[in-house]
Amino acid sequence: MASTPQFVEFVVEQFNASGHIRAQKMFGEYALYWGDKLFALVCDNKVYVKPTVAGRAFLPEVVEAAPYPGAKPSFLIEEQLEDRAWLATFARLTVEELPEPKPKAKKGGLTPK
Repeated sequence: MASTPQFVEFVVEQFNASGHIRAQKMFGEYALYWGDKLFALVCDNKVYVKPTVAGRAFLPEVVEAAPYPGAKPSFLIEEQLEDRAWLATFARLTVEELPEPKPKAKKGGLTPK
């Protein structure tokens, strides 16, 4: 079952106490970005955040699950979705620890010498 646009909108609004979050539809589900950093997925109306040391320390109880078959486990966030301030802090801590995204390759193939 794919995530509903209403649920994704709710999640973005909840995380957006930080003011940096946007959702992008991908493969029928959604990716959450802070700037250019992908830090979470919304799959089947559930929120999965990339695991980090800081995130693990901040979580009151760690629940890990794969967002889709074959994916690496992520932190499953359920009960905290109502707490905007907590989510903003959790997102910031997570994003601070994630590496910068790799630069995108230029379109157009090989460049002349």
